[in-house]
Amino acid sequence: MADALLHMHDITKSFPGVLALDEVELKVLPGEIHGLVGENGAGKSTIIKVLAGVYKPDGGTVSVNGQHVSDLTPRTIHAAGVRFIHQELHLVQHFTVTESVFMGQEIAGITGLSRRDMQRRAEAFFRDALGTELSGRTLIRDLGIAERKLVQIARALIDGQATLVVFDEPTAPLSSGETEKLFTAITKLKERGIAMIYVSHYLAEITDICDRVTVLRNGKNICVFDEIRLETADDMVTAMVGRELEALFPDGTHHPTAEMLQVENLSSDAFDDVSFDVKAGEIVGIAGLIGSGREELIDTLYGLKKAAVGTLHFNGQPLRMAAPKDAVAAGIVLVPRDRRHDGLVLSMSVSDNVNLASLDEISTALIEQRKAGQKKAELVAEQLDIRPRDPAVISRNLSGGNQQKVVLGRWLTRGAKLFMLDEPTVGVDVGAKVEIYTLVEKLAADGAAVLVSSSDPGELVGLCDRILVMLRGQIIAEISTEGLGVDHLVALTTGGQAA
Repeated sequence: MADALLHMHDITKSFPGVLALDEVELKVLPGEIHGLVGENGAGKSTIIKVLAGVYKPDGGTVSVNGQHVSDLTPRTIHAAGVRFIHQELHLVQHFTVTESVFMGQEIAGITGLSRRDMQRRAEAFFRDALGTELSGRTLIRDLGIAERKLVQIARALIDGQATLVVFDEPTAPLSSGETEKLFTAITKLKERGIAMIYVSHYLAEITDICDRVTVLRNGKNICVFDEIRLETADDMVTAMVGRELEALFPDGTHHPTAEMLQVENLSSDAFDDVSFDVKAGEIVGIAGLIGSGREELIDTLYGLKKAAVGTLHFNGQPLRMAAPKDAVAAGIVLVPRDRRHDGLVLSMSVSDNVNLASLDEISTALIEQRKAGQKKAELVAEQLDIRPRDPAVISRNLSGGNQQKVVLGRWLTRGAKLFMLDEPTVGVDVGAKVEIYTLVEKLAADGAAVLVSSSDPGELVGLCDRILVMLRGQIIAEISTEGLGVDHLVALTTGGQAA
């Protein structure tokens, strides 16, 4: 094997209570496209941020082009020839393509900026290095998403000093046609001898474009695939998952009854022609990667975003969702993915947070009865095992799992009919997950309809009765979880297997 262009050796990184990277090794060879895969929380983003100089590692070494980089900062890693193409497109809408490519690295002559020279060089770079024709005079706001991604690449590489480019989920916002444009550009870069790290959840892309692949799981190296074939996607899924799931989940049997929620032909700018139903007494999951439209669908169902077309029926009646208050009034509630910012008022007590959605029940003549609210919060804390039991405790001081219970408790007091849980266990420990899963199971057993949106395939398989799989804005499959393997679900969500 040739000498590595990049060698990250025994990289360790800890955050409070979490060992994010445990002696991780990453080698990238000159001129290769090296895939980096793993589930959410596997350590992909952390090791990329270590390489970028954003995080300082607790241990390990980094070498680029055979030179040890001792002081790892954004400046030193840039000087070493490493460039980053992030998922977000940080471009100024009213700038031209040329201005965007050369922003911060303009070419100046005796009389000022050499605009013609910059335009000529930018257009030549698009043509020769990325295999596309793009006018330097075009405004960014007039470009499609794929063209904006190419501008982002050109800006990073126009100085001609790059030897390694890191692509972090580059196709998440792209359609399949736009992805082809990006792949053409990546292939052209490889022909010029530039090495690349390609981070993606889409395993079909990984097997299409990568020469070798490193798999991470729980902050550790699992394996390196030195040869990529069509069937490698299945092997990668097995390496990514690798855990026993059954012990985490309650063994409940559900008895679905009437349809509670009916969604018909719902479309927006993030998803298209989505139709499904959720019955009372069942748990339905939504699986999908970043950019699949999963998060936007939940927001639309709750009235946080507007749908372009489509209809909703709830409990047999047409439902017009103009705002979240319409959802709550109908009996639909949301436990949001970001509980700290969207689900709780952190400076308020457990009691105040629990009673936020039902102040009318503990008020007389529009005056809150504090003792009644406290008693209600005490019952919820007992029912959900919120620790500590004291409802006067400030919510900020609770653990993540107990904060999530407070949000759930708020809606339990409303007698909701449909619970939408968006990433219900993100950032909580295993013990808290088991408790939350038990609570969700009880909701369904008591006759509520439950819709769970999650990026954790094991969570969906273990908790739900059936799962809707979203890929690039569409539901591509609806599958029962009976006998379903996590590897099969991962293969569907990543495009590694046809629906």
